[in-house]
Amino acid sequence: MCQVDQTYSAPMGSLDTPSISKLCVKCKVHPPAVLLRVGDPYCRSCFNDYFIHKFRAMLGKNRVIFPGEKVLLAVSGGPSSCSMLHQVQEGLSVNAHKKLRFTPGIVFIDEGALTGRSLEDRNKTNSELKALFESTGLPFYIIPLEHVLELPISVLIQPHVRSTESATSYKVAVAEFDQNNQSVAAQLPGQEQDPAAVSEVHTLKLQQLMASVKTHTARDELLCTLRQHLLLHTARSEGYSKLMLGDSCTRLAMKLLSNISLGRGAQAALDTGFSDSRYGDVIAVRPMRDYSAKEIAYYNHLFSVPSVFIPGLDFKTSDKDSIQRLTEGFVIKLQSEFPSTVSTIYRTSEKLQTACEAPTALNDSPRCVLCLCALDTAAENASAFQATMISEQLSQKKSPQNDCLPTHKGSTDKTQSSSADCSGLCHGGSCCSNRLEPMELKTLLCYSCQLTIKDMSSLEHMPNYIISETQRRLRRSQMKAEISNFLLD
Repeated sequence: MCQVDQTYSAPMGSLDTPSISKLCVKCKVHPPAVLLRVGDPYCRSCFNDYFIHKFRAMLGKNRVIFPGEKVLLAVSGGPSSCSMLHQVQEGLSVNAHKKLRFTPGIVFIDEGALTGRSLEDRNKTNSELKALFESTGLPFYIIPLEHVLELPISVLIQPHVRSTESATSYKVAVAEFDQNNQSVAAQLPGQEQDPAAVSEVHTLKLQQLMASVKTHTARDELLCTLRQHLLLHTARSEGYSKLMLGDSCTRLAMKLLSNISLGRGAQAALDTGFSDSRYGDVIAVRPMRDYSAKEIAYYNHLFSVPSVFIPGLDFKTSDKDSIQRLTEGFVIKLQSEFPSTVSTIYRTSEKLQTACEAPTALNDSPRCVLCLCALDTAAENASAFQATMISEQLSQKKSPQNDCLPTHKGSTDKTQSSSADCSGLCHGGSCCSNRLEPMELKTLLCYSCQLTIKDMSSLEHMPNYIISETQRRLRRSQMKAEISNFLLD
């Protein structure tokens, strides 16, 4: 037992504690400025070299971006994407040791219409980002999310691309680039779409689309899908063959767990890997996937990397509002107690592979209309997916629900009315022949996207390009079934 007058041989401060070096672990000269992990203190200069080397090594190791290619940087204004922009800007500077050989551009998607922000707030944020982008000297595009309602049907069609990129062709491309002494081409001025110029009808339709989603989980998934479609269309229309995303290691760890919970296990490798080739002609890359949120925060603070705070769809929501927020809170709490949590999840995601290959002339497998991944619904009878489908069918038999879309009072059957007669009976003045039944769309979706559509009260506000592509695929399937007896094996 402890005594009041008991004396100790050593003061309390001399007990065993984790020893932290008083010098940088790399140069052994300067005092440390950053402590990434216990036993890994870095001075300012060495931390800068470490951060830059990790970014260059990620690009050089994978060899996905060829010299002279146009790369579109998706910048959301957050710390990770702004840090990625800063790394690209430093790699193009005159003082760079090994300059980057690709031609970058910047794109920002304004999602203020979904968060209830006023036009004044949206214009203020866009002005800050415009000043940030103009300082880089790179071409930039500021696009409101409402433009997703005007996308063409071609955004959902994967072109047939025969991949010729290999280690040999990469070396040849580098040699030709260096031999010709090429440099990044002169940049064009940026393009900004004023939110006030967007039609109020489009803003209202986008808000109605999100309001038709009943859960926060499905709303986040639908927003992510529409954002990817708009980024893909921008990259294709502006001639970019690569799309650079700013997902960090911490964000991808959360995304991996939440996607598995949402039934996207078959697409986990594409959703979290370095390269994503599901789009065919445009490849998405994630060069920031080796950085933790802590490393990015330290770097931005030490080297004054600017960022713009923009409230998202999940702003001021509780941890239990969605699966994504619940997973985020779980990973952050576990990371605070066990510092190797994020790295362990991240290393696991590196080992994942997928059977979803880039579309070629010889491989034209059916793909999901929304996420554009290979359909994972063609499972065996004894699979977990089939068991889930059977349980859902049994539950629907016990409590039957009408999956048909609601119509106005006084509307007649669509088979008995012409397009001229039904113009005043259908929602928004559109012909009822353009309507899409949930069961029709469900046959063209992967399991995770089926869950998203299941949480929607109606499909009347779905963008036209999705409805048109769905109807096109259904017509082709029907035509193929009609002529199946006349086709050769």
